[in-house]
Amino acid sequence: MESLLQTLDLTDTGARTEEDIFTGPSQKMPHGRVYGGQVLAQALTASMRTVDEERSVHSMHGYFLRAGDSELPITFAVDRIHDGRSFSTRRTQAYQKGVPILSLIASFQDEDPGLEHQEDMPRGLPAPEDLPSAAEVLGDLDHPVARTWANDRPFDMRHIPSPIYLSVDGEHTDRQALWIRSTSPLPDSPLLHQAALAYASDYSILEPVLRRHGIPWATPGARIASLDHAMWWHRRARVDQWLLYVQDSPSASGGRGLSRGAFYTREGSLVASVAQEGMIRIPALR
Repeated sequence: MESLLQTLDLTDTGARTEEDIFTGPSQKMPHGRVYGGQVLAQALTASMRTVDEERSVHSMHGYFLRAGDSELPITFAVDRIHDGRSFSTRRTQAYQKGVPILSLIASFQDEDPGLEHQEDMPRGLPAPEDLPSAAEVLGDLDHPVARTWANDRPFDMRHIPSPIYLSVDGEHTDRQALWIRSTSPLPDSPLLHQAALAYASDYSILEPVLRRHGIPWATPGARIASLDHAMWWHRRARVDQWLLYVQDSPSASGGRGLSRGAFYTREGSLVASVAQEGMIRIPALR
């Protein structure tokens, strides 16, 4: 969690031309590529730095353009597209070696009363305390990726019905859920919790596509990468308290898979919705 907080503590370069320029570090990854949730959260944080603190993000849409190098820092250029009476819009480009690796647009809003309804949270699911953590599932494996997933992630994730790290047990279905929360408490900043939720939202969102076809993460030669990512925040919540992340995949075709997700508090409040399409290439199918 300390590493995540350092990653989100962007440096303002002071440049004020047509864009606001920030820089941030990359978290070390065993495969050498920047984790997509990291650059999403950083780009969102850069956008937040240019908006009145009273306005919170309600939606973002991002495209992953290139794989990032986890050994290099990232530069973020924020374009202040629009500031209206209730909404602000920002476009943020993330760069490494002078070329963009992510393009993101985010919208911010003053909180305003209005209509209220939500889809209900699924009931009858196991509690997080009754499920194994990634450290318990992967802790005995002597592999750099397994060690990172077991011990170095800033979030504890507990799958329902079971994780698909090494195998897909049980029914090959296009639905799953998991409980998730940060491994230690976070400061009280609501904007920080929103950015951290964006970070966590990328971890497992493509798993319903894989689970539907019985494909674990450890499949030899599998190439899986996020293509785009959309997220909508509905209500405030803390990521250092357990959230239920419900996920499904309505379609896979053309070497791509689409997944949707929804975050709920333990009390059943719908916090955020997510959608992502990813590239999924399996050697046996080519």
